Amino acid sequence: MNRKHRAFALVALIISFFAFSAKSANAEETTYKIGTDLTFAPFEFQNENNEYVGIDIDLLNAIAEDQGFAVDLRPLGFDSSIQGVQSNQLDGMIAGMSITDERKETFDFSDPYFDSGIQMAVAADNDSITSYDDLSGETVGAKVGTESARFLEENRDKYGYSIKNYDDASGLYGAVRNGTVVAIFDDYPVLGYAINNGEAMKLIGEPEAGASYGFAVKKGQNAELLEKFNAGLAHLKESGEYDQIVATYISTADSSATDDSEMVKVEPKKDVYKIASDSAFAPFEFQNEDNEYVGIDVDLLTRAAEMQGFNIEFNFIGFSGALQALDGNQADGMIAGMSITDERKASYDFSDSYFESGIQLAVKEGNEDISSYEDLDGKTVGAKVGTESADFLIANEDKYGYAIKYYDAADQLYAAVSGGQIDAMMDDYPVIGYAIAQGQKLTTPIEKETGGQYGFAVKKGQNPELIEMFNEALKEMKRTGEYDQIVGKYIQDGSATEKKVDESTITGLISNNYGVLLKGLWQTLLLALISFALALVIGIILGLFSVSPIKALRVFAGIYVDIIRGIPMMVLAFFIFFGLSDAIGITIPDFAAGVITLTLNASAYIAEIVRGGINAVPNGQMEASRSLGMTYTRTMQKIVLPQAIKIMIPSFVNQFVISLKDTTIISVIGVVELLQTGKIIVARTTQSTYVYLIIAVMYLVVITALTKLAKVLEKKVK
Repeated sequence: MNRKHRAFALVALIISFFAFSAKSANAEETTYKIGTDLTFAPFEFQNENNEYVGIDIDLLNAIAEDQGFAVDLRPLGFDSSIQGVQSNQLDGMIAGMSITDERKETFDFSDPYFDSGIQMAVAADNDSITSYDDLSGETVGAKVGTESARFLEENRDKYGYSIKNYDDASGLYGAVRNGTVVAIFDDYPVLGYAINNGEAMKLIGEPEAGASYGFAVKKGQNAELLEKFNAGLAHLKESGEYDQIVATYISTADSSATDDSEMVKVEPKKDVYKIASDSAFAPFEFQNEDNEYVGIDVDLLTRAAEMQGFNIEFNFIGFSGALQALDGNQADGMIAGMSITDERKASYDFSDSYFESGIQLAVKEGNEDISSYEDLDGKTVGAKVGTESADFLIANEDKYGYAIKYYDAADQLYAAVSGGQIDAMMDDYPVIGYAIAQGQKLTTPIEKETGGQYGFAVKKGQNPELIEMFNEALKEMKRTGEYDQIVGKYIQDGSATEKKVDESTITGLISNNYGVLLKGLWQTLLLALISFALALVIGIILGLFSVSPIKALRVFAGIYVDIIRGIPMMVLAFFIFFGLSDAIGITIPDFAAGVITLTLNASAYIAEIVRGGINAVPNGQMEASRSLGMTYTRTMQKIVLPQAIKIMIPSFVNQFVISLKDTTIISVIGVVELLQTGKIIVARTTQSTYVYLIIAVMYLVVITALTKLAKVLEKKVK
């Protein structure tokens, strides 16, 4: 090849290289940073997997795929997204943004991708309102400051209705559910989404014309992004994918979330189904002022049993206890505000979800220092151990710079934030709402986080008919609106129920709860007396074994004492009530399990008291007695034990007091003794300081009286 040909080949190679590089660069997707709102269902919101979805998000992703570009989604909130586009930190935004002449001065908009508007909705079973003319003399609701509120004001005189305004959607929808208003007006896509997600309403008439939504970029910039959006939107509309995306989230006036099919009756396979539940988780299960268990869970399952014709027997044993009862076949089902998780699905079969929960931050009333998560930097935030709130705080601890403090029970958590030990707390939002309604001085400065779904559970592979009966009844309750009435009874607007007695004072608490407190005290005394009497018999026998000349008896007594004293009493209680019951196939009642636990625990310590008392008697007395020809047994009866008993009595008195206090531990298996009674009262009233003060005084009086009595007996014996 000559020099000329070589030069030509080299030039051709260079041209080919640059052409390939250019082609490769074009092949890479361009990534655009797109801002959106934090939550504006059904346009953008987080689903149960904490992924952003909605009409805006799904449309944007579909258009990006169609046009070959990538999206870096930034859910910053509406105002922050606007600022991000204006400051060139974002390439565009999509957030249900109305196209207005004012905004056109700052932004360039795409073709409209959604025509909004407002519409009227009524309760699903309301057949009397079919047009605006039917609103004469009625009350109609809308959210404050919205297009719906303006529309109602403009047409008030024309149609003769009165207007009631609400701050948010929950209050608005709750009002139509409970009949405070006969109809409401709101953005029709928002209403449609609510109906699609189980809100028992139906849309009336056609939407009133409203503004169109558009995708926006900064004026004069990113023209190619707008072109891609418009081209992709056109393709989606032609293919029908646009309609599918919108229909995923929005119901129309011709559709309803309710199911007109009749409830299917399922044949129960047991005479009575045993249902385990929590003992104090208001507003889902708690004792009311009449000391009856009520709440969303209780009412829903009770009503389901009535509708399907099966019998239930509740056991309010606490969440952990209920789980173990279900695992140990002591319960057929469990309902206790239990989140449906993949981990739990491995062990349990769940019903359809009956409640969508969420978690929320709360601070002490009057605390204006915390209005966002960023304000938690350097502060302490509390949560209950093992809850969704705790998981959320752990996941965001480094991001926001707070410290976390854990609590075992709600009353401890709420008392901590009220007493200033922590700056803020997180808990399930309906629980916080109920606490506030019952007088807790708390505020919720930040919107709730989307939470999990609650379900009714059975042990995996067992009692499938129970789940089927619950599901059928639940669907029927939602269809008829009875579900909303039950839920709304407890949390619809956070309002407190009318109280028979003011329980915000010690006098009021005692006046309204003295009966149940005395009953709890009686259970405590009964547990202590029965278990201690049995422990005395067993402990004295084992104590005598431990000083016996027979080695086998000494070894047996030593092993028994070591085993019982080496197992924490709470673990022992769990083993006897759940593990042993499952092993022998017979359910041990909670009270009996408590007596056994206390007896075993106290007997080990009494055995040591007896051994110590006998060993305190000088050995010379035993030797002298034996040298005179007395038997070992006779020596123990006549010489050693009378002296040892005098030594033992103070320790016996002390052990009885300890056994009386130990009854509080037995509450973990559901025995409603004095402390558990107090927890139940706190769950309803949220007055933890006063309730526990009353209980502490009751314990003090009883223990002091018993101690004085024991000392009198001790003197008489001596």
